[in-house]
Amino acid sequence: MPQVWSTTREQRCWVHKTANVFDELPKRLQPEAKENIHKIWMTSTRANAEKSFDSFIATYEAKYPKATQCLAKDREKLLEYYNFPAEHGSLCG
Repeated sequence: MPQVWSTTREQRCWVHKTANVFDELPKRLQPEAKENIHKIWMTSTRANAEKSFDSFIATYEAKYPKATQCLAKDREKLLEYYNFPAEHGSLCG
């Protein structure tokens, strides 16, 4: 179990999360889903990311609930980087 300091906030990796979501989607939908996932983490504001996140869930939830549950369960950890100033670095280091 990793040691966690009281001020440390966990952030999830979008690459790995995207792969996990794809495991629950048919291959034919993956290119479109990838574009929609990129709309979440590539936007410059948390507000826009939240809107794109909601849109992704609304688009796929009815037919692919496992895919949307996989994404939604880590929502806060995936969006954690929006809590830091941009000058602290990019998403990919």
